[in-house]
Amino acid sequence: MNHKIRVGIIGAGTIGKVHASYFQQQPDTEVAAIADVQLAAARLVAEQYRIATVHESIDALLQDKQIDAVVIAVPNLFHEALVIQALREGKHVLIEKPLAIDSASARNIVKAQKESGKVVMIPHQLRWDAASLAVKEQSEKGALGQIYYAKTGWFRRKNIPGWGSWFTQQKLSGGGPLIDVGVHMLDLAIYLMGNPKPVSVFAAAYSEFGEKKKGIGTWGTPNWNGSFDVEDLASAMIRFDNGATLQLEASWAAHTVAENNGSFLHLMGSEGGVAIQGDSGKFLLEQFNRTGDIDISPSPGAEDPRSLMIRHFTDCIQQNAEPITNAYSGFVNMAIIEAVYESAREGKLALVDLGGVEG
Repeated sequence: MNHKIRVGIIGAGTIGKVHASYFQQQPDTEVAAIADVQLAAARLVAEQYRIATVHESIDALLQDKQIDAVVIAVPNLFHEALVIQALREGKHVLIEKPLAIDSASARNIVKAQKESGKVVMIPHQLRWDAASLAVKEQSEKGALGQIYYAKTGWFRRKNIPGWGSWFTQQKLSGGGPLIDVGVHMLDLAIYLMGNPKPVSVFAAAYSEFGEKKKGIGTWGTPNWNGSFDVEDLASAMIRFDNGATLQLEASWAAHTVAENNGSFLHLMGSEGGVAIQGDSGKFLLEQFNRTGDIDISPSPGAEDPRSLMIRHFTDCIQQNAEPITNAYSGFVNMAIIEAVYESAREGKLALVDLGGVEG
């Protein structure tokens, strides 16, 4: 591909604007078009980010022969149809997490990607944090040994997004904080554990704030005439085929101390461990009969994780390569999340169904 990769943005909401900003900063990409079901919103974003073309419809953008790749940043319910349509139109796709609203839709996306030969990538930018990159490098060298237990999650004390909007409606989002922010940490943990195969889940989910219109955050636009029928806290224990287990927790609202707020990841291996809070952490070792900690923190000149993530996407397009956050990884995440919701609903162990899709 000799020209700049021409990108179209589908979705003029907050995350669509984030992607527009980052793609505009890259030397080998150009945000050439945008579309949204609300035409006025698309025009505003186009003006703000100097996007040349505003399409009257999403179909028109997908049919635009000048567009090489699309970013899909719309409610989860619409992911499957738009990804498959984009692939059929010959576009590469960066699809916002989660891959789809459920594992059946995710399964269909994986099959469509394989048939198309195009790049489908999920922007799990936490994989490109400096701490994550350092941990992955050391883990692949064997510094942690066998990772047998991990604990991860993302707690928010008072941050329910867009109450009453698509975020808090099961039919549009598929769930609450587990599918919204928990999926980031689930993805990162499995990746750093070496991608073991998930087998079963035991989980619980609660809704103690949202239904009372408490715990409201600042992300998104509330619709007080809307509804809240998802969880505001979920917890799960996931077992893998190699005997390792992962504890996953996610909340939008909870009575918890400030120190618990934000993302966290603990990896416990036979030779060493890792503790990450936010974008920094520690390697945890035992040498000469003593425990020791080695700080992991971003260097002053460390590149922004989103920029690195977008460069990976463009490299995969240019080199016809498979991204590390490919459609199959998104399907595995969705199969686990679906099992979490099943276990929480039924009050018993749920099996993770990976049938019908090859990695």
